[in-house]
Amino acid sequence: MVDYAQTPSVRAERILELGALLRRIDWLLLLAVGALVALGLWAIGGITRDDVTGDPDYYLVRQGVFAALGGVGLCGALLIDPDLYRRYWKVAYGTLVGLLLLLIAAGEVTRGSKRWIEIGFFRFQPSEFGKLLLVLSLAGFLASRTKRINEIQTVAAAVGLTALPWLLVFAEPDIGSSLVYLAALAAVLFIAGVRWLHLAALGLAALLVAVAVLWALPSAGMDVLKPYQQKRLTGFLNPDQDPGGDTYNLTQSKTAVGAGGATGRGVNGATQTKLNYLPEHATDFAFASYAEQRGFVGAAILLGLYLLVVWRGLKIVAGARDAFSAIAAGGIVFAFLLQVFVNVGMTIGIAPITGIPLPFVSVGGSSLISNLIAIGVLQAICARSRANGRRR
Repeated sequence: MVDYAQTPSVRAERILELGALLRRIDWLLLLAVGALVALGLWAIGGITRDDVTGDPDYYLVRQGVFAALGGVGLCGALLIDPDLYRRYWKVAYGTLVGLLLLLIAAGEVTRGSKRWIEIGFFRFQPSEFGKLLLVLSLAGFLASRTKRINEIQTVAAAVGLTALPWLLVFAEPDIGSSLVYLAALAAVLFIAGVRWLHLAALGLAALLVAVAVLWALPSAGMDVLKPYQQKRLTGFLNPDQDPGGDTYNLTQSKTAVGAGGATGRGVNGATQTKLNYLPEHATDFAFASYAEQRGFVGAAILLGLYLLVVWRGLKIVAGARDAFSAIAAGGIVFAFLLQVFVNVGMTIGIAPITGIPLPFVSVGGSSLISNLIAIGVLQAICARSRANGRRR
């Protein structure tokens, strides 16, 4: 009888706690993300209208389902205290490595890459979820060693933790995600307060590895990159070398962006997308297709929303309640920013083509769901920081 009598009060207390939590989240960030998801669905509806004969809404419906699942993931992440990730960062790291090893065992090769695991209608891509798991793992590790952050052993251990998942992703091969992993490492080390000398040494080491992969080893007859990856890099350095062959994708992408003009050509007038001149127009080159259909004005609105998300994310980093929260939020925001920059950059020729999806816009369930969960983690950090009296 006593337990029964207390049940309503317990339920009421939980409702009050949930209400307080919702009041402390960053609503401007949430609105910006919601606008990005809505804009992405609108863009996909136009970009993929002619992709499936007889079913113009095929990809739109699928992406809508993924958006709903991602929304559930965002809400779930919001309810979890980030301190749980700090205490169990080893579990997060083990999950990351386990997923990548599962991919090796159960993944299917598609276009020369093993990146996805088929689960019914959903193609699960572990490397996308691995971006968040790696950030949380590294943040937990570094937060537990704040007093030893300037020791070279701490930096070396963080690099070692990153090396294994990075090698597994690079071997898929997925250069785009592997670059995000390295960027996440650099971001969390910087936010954690690692000495500039150590950061410079890591930058030099990364440069030497790049030189070895791109020049030294191939000169010695040991090719690290696949032929198509080599062509992407040479095409970036010399985009006019073969516009009908190796640089065809880049040429068509820049044409699509330029053809959009100020207000766009609309869905029916966007010939680069509608007639499939632009390959991968719903995934890697979604921004180019969107720019062709909606023009400079549409692209500016999209990039403005991305900027708003980054700004609010940095505010969360600045007001984080503890080292772990600041490091994790910084890693999430920087990884997000890099993905936007590289994807947009490769469509207009200022970055090599790497296959990084455009957050909230490119067709793909793993990218959309994982990014929404990452926003949920950011909101959880924001809400708990404000509960401790940290205000922006």
